[in-house]
Amino acid sequence: MTNWVQESKQGFKDSNLENQCKHRYKIYIEGRAWSVSEKYIMACDSMTLYVRPRYHDFFIRGMEPLQHFWPIRDNSKCTSLKFAVEWGNNHKDKAKAIGEAASNFIQEDLKMDYVYDYMFHVLNEYAKLLKFKPTIPPNAVELCSETMACPATGKWKKFMVESMVESPSDELPCTLPPPYDPLALRDFLERKANSTRQVEAWENEYWQSIDKKQ
Repeated sequence: MTNWVQESKQGFKDSNLENQCKHRYKIYIEGRAWSVSEKYIMACDSMTLYVRPRYHDFFIRGMEPLQHFWPIRDNSKCTSLKFAVEWGNNHKDKAKAIGEAASNFIQEDLKMDYVYDYMFHVLNEYAKLLKFKPTIPPNAVELCSETMACPATGKWKKFMVESMVESPSDELPCTLPPPYDPLALRDFLERKANSTRQVEAWENEYWQSIDKKQ
């Protein structure tokens, strides 16, 4: 586990995400709850060894085993990870392609325009559940984009400017794609489940062959 208090004192030099994107594989595993590192790990171009989670970020539901990540059993992590590395070392081109596909998904499908659409949808649906009418507190201070971006420097400013809404959109405020129809959703979920079962079958065959040699 990372000691974030200590890291903040030394400038996060031992937890720099850029320095962690130099490995063939990256492991994603939850801690006590959902982990914010998921999207950063997926964006590394490394094949993500994805330990089966209990919590799901909104975008992961659109990603598929063997296409965007390698599924790892949550009840037998060590043997599952061992096989994943063996497979990746013997299929370097395929492992590289999986890592690149995940990175492309994060960069293309999580563009700020799409994230804003998602936020707009979520906030509007959440607002329908509220039983009170929110009001602006008397001492509230309005913040504009310039207030936050102008004092920033370096990459902080670069990414703030890139995600800034500069003008009204010609499109409707929410352009989320229509939901899956029941048949398409079932096919998509079955394809994901089949990919995971395929990996588990390969893994079982691998360890059975090891046992026979001993």
